[in-house]
Amino acid sequence: MDQHYIRVVETIDRARGPVVVAHHAAAAVWGIDMIGAWPLLVDVLVPRTSGGRSSGGYRRRTTTHDGATVAWRGHEITTPAQTALDLARSGTFTQGVIALDQARWRRRHGGSLATLDELELLAAENACRRGSARMLRALGFSTDLSDSVRESEGRVLIDRLGFPAPVLQTRFRLSDGRNADVDYYFEDFDHIAEFDGVGKYLDPALLEGRSPEEALIAEKDRGDELHRMVRAFSRWRTPAHKNPRLLYDILSGAGLPSTRARPPEGLVWR
Repeated sequence: MDQHYIRVVETIDRARGPVVVAHHAAAAVWGIDMIGAWPLLVDVLVPRTSGGRSSGGYRRRTTTHDGATVAWRGHEITTPAQTALDLARSGTFTQGVIALDQARWRRRHGGSLATLDELELLAAENACRRGSARMLRALGFSTDLSDSVRESEGRVLIDRLGFPAPVLQTRFRLSDGRNADVDYYFEDFDHIAEFDGVGKYLDPALLEGRSPEEALIAEKDRGDELHRMVRAFSRWRTPAHKNPRLLYDILSGAGLPSTRARPPEGLVWR
């Protein structure tokens, strides 16, 4: 995201005329993260009558709707709410949920980029545009509690696999007095579930002066204590998102019921 932001700034600052920055380019500016590779071209909006050819570092997206924009570096950029809705219209359901969760994220430094009321009002204005049904479905599923893109992706998979809806960021008090906010908690089954990203063991900002080994031991101790506090505890990493059958086996193996049959090997949802 940071690399794409630099690409956007460098490209836009060389623009010969005013442009409207949108979609992934606007997402990088606002800090709306995504899963997967960022595009090599900078998304800008152009009137439908001008055509949508991509050239000169731009990916031109045609539109008949101006959308909500604000001034930026002598140009215009879609607002965080409009950006998230545009990504939800043009992408998959999972991509839309991730974008909307990122825009609504309440624990973001400085607060949420967009409120649910703002998104719903703007969505009503976008209701006649292509992809609006997918956008509205993603908006209805979105939350302001998801702390990461992988957490959002996992929540979509949990729903698709037929498991009950979890409560996000439930707080548990550890024996040393620290608070532990868990990714997912299935209240009726007293079951904690967490996505275990490797960033916490490798990213210097997340390590906070600790070695990777120290971070790993601390996370293991935290998990062990949480496991003793509840009836069931599940943890998984990225491969379980790429292979939903693996996630199904992890959760069902820990006793969480599903309304759906075990998915076939190799099934991939977008």
